[in-house]
Amino acid sequence: MTHYTPTSNELQKNIEVISAMEAMASEAVDSYLVEAETAWQPSDFLPEMSSPDAIKEIRELQERASGLPPEVITSLVGNMITEEALPTYTTYFNLIKGVNDEGNIASDKGWVKWSRRWTAEENRHGDLLNKYLYLSGRADMKQVEITIHNLLANGFDPRTEGDPYQAFIYTSFQERATKISHVNTGKLADKDGDAVLSRICKTIAGDEARHEKAYKTFMAKIFEIDPNGALLAFEKMMKKQIAMPAIMMDTAPVDNLFTRFSAITQKMGIYTTFDYAAIIKHLTQLWKVETLTGLTDYAAKAQDYLSDLAERYRKIAERMKEPETVKLAWLVS
Repeated sequence: MTHYTPTSNELQKNIEVISAMEAMASEAVDSYLVEAETAWQPSDFLPEMSSPDAIKEIRELQERASGLPPEVITSLVGNMITEEALPTYTTYFNLIKGVNDEGNIASDKGWVKWSRRWTAEENRHGDLLNKYLYLSGRADMKQVEITIHNLLANGFDPRTEGDPYQAFIYTSFQERATKISHVNTGKLADKDGDAVLSRICKTIAGDEARHEKAYKTFMAKIFEIDPNGALLAFEKMMKKQIAMPAIMMDTAPVDNLFTRFSAITQKMGIYTTFDYAAIIKHLTQLWKVETLTGLTDYAAKAQDYLSDLAERYRKIAERMKEPETVKLAWLVS
């Protein structure tokens, strides 16, 4: 199979397109993100520690959490650890070519402002889930903290090669995947009697849905401006596959924490290969991949590849066997 490699001139064109979308990024800050004073905060969902009823509220939280299956706790921890790697994501976004060429994190330019405000919202997710797990008494927090430490120390490469088009394909896909994972974890929490945790997960998923919509809108604009380049970037990311942000939580070659976490989410129906296929289908339909016209030969081949991709993954999902037993992690022994 022939792989298309963008030339330096084509990459420069991608950078110029993103740079020209600064105003759109500034508008998105106001359209999709929420000011700190009006946004929900972790304390809205947790016991008020200054209250005379704090101990009672903690006991109630622990009583609710006691009914959660170990697999749900493991999945919840994995979701939380993924959210806690925020410094990596902030750095990654500002290294995308055309986003922050001045290297000024305090810049008031559109993309840099977006990256700050987006990650400020994301910061609440790990903060809330971390505190919930700590108070629940269900997780071995020392092991959880070691995992977060390792994830940040190991870094993360989403393999977007500094290309802004590939980066926005990645974030569009990943925000949707994260939303699905939180929604399904919330459903299990509700089923097992923890309505507060269910509300927490669904609230976080609501944030992810707003962020997903923004990134899909950015990418839709890129498809409008440069359909050939957008198709080639989409194809390239799909051929590499979307690497989950928490993949480097453990670098052990066999039976590592991420592999076990992924097996749990597959087994529990929290995030599965069917979901991966459904996201591809959603994005290809949203960006009207199959109906784009006037394409170069390379882009037309990318269009053919992408048009069939969701169905190929769906068939793979049908053939996959559910993991029989999975070694759990991060639990109190």
